[in-house]
Amino acid sequence: MDRVDYQSLIIQDLINLEKAGELNLSPWYQRRSVWSTPQKSYLTNTLIEQKPIPAIYIRHSLDLENSKSIKEIVDGQQRTRAILSYCADDFAARHPNHKNKVLFSQLKKEEQQKFLLTSIPVGYLLGASDSDVIDIFGRINSVSKSLNPQEKRNAAFSGEMKQFCLSQASSRMPLWRNYGIFSSTDISRMSEVLFISDLVLNIIKGLSDFSHSALDTMYREYDEEFREIDTIAKKLDTVFNKIASLDPQCITDTIFKRQPIFFSLLLVIIENPKITTKRLANILIEIDQRFNSEDNLTKADVSFQTASSSTTQRIAQRRIRHNYIKGLL
Repeated sequence: MDRVDYQSLIIQDLINLEKAGELNLSPWYQRRSVWSTPQKSYLTNTLIEQKPIPAIYIRHSLDLENSKSIKEIVDGQQRTRAILSYCADDFAARHPNHKNKVLFSQLKKEEQQKFLLTSIPVGYLLGASDSDVIDIFGRINSVSKSLNPQEKRNAAFSGEMKQFCLSQASSRMPLWRNYGIFSSTDISRMSEVLFISDLVLNIIKGLSDFSHSALDTMYREYDEEFREIDTIAKKLDTVFNKIASLDPQCITDTIFKRQPIFFSLLLVIIENPKITTKRLANILIEIDQRFNSEDNLTKADVSFQTASSSTTQRIAQRRIRHNYIKGLL
């Protein structure tokens, strides 16, 4: 192979190439799997929001008999098909200027133009033989690290619930960092997305045991459609705004900096959204003092200490913490 030449194509270029018969989307070595509608919709939304996607790799060759330039998709077949399908009105996707998902034809003219002018990163494989292509295809699609359950969930789903949890987690990044809830390593492994996912599950289903299989079920159930999205978003905004109104030391200098206890606090506030900032701050300080005390403890204080110090993700411990915090509100 001579080299890889990195350039970019706009979406309109892909459409033109496909119409001219100069785009080979199905070379013999490509996977035959087909993306689901949520996967295609998620990729489209990523492009609409001008966020990066992986490069598409193309082997560029000439059809001398027909005097044609042929561009063969080595990696990125499903991404390319999704882009072309959206422009053909085959499915709808979320757009920040529209409340509901929209077809391409339902976009305003200026929105259509912006989408069609979106650049796609492309690596052209020049002078690549079949052996070169197979080697490159295998290298691109190899997995270099072991994924944790949330990373696997993020890879397996692309629909409404996945997008919602990812967006909610990323929008809270200043809080995670300023309050020290998650470390940089935690965030790099999507721990904050797992936290939000579990919180959403508990809002929808009620106080629940932590379960990866239950989270998988929730992502699957709400993959195509998440009708409660506005209601859940409002509840999350309310509780996180309440936390942001506190003196940060009410969290950073107390037991509520710990993820499981912070989780319980959020659920209690969601049930009691009208509590004042002053009262909430006083209660957090009082609970922290009781937790760290050994004198004049009630049976409830001891149970809370135990539930906050042992295995903290099970429903029994969650229920004790929940009822204790709620009882003091």
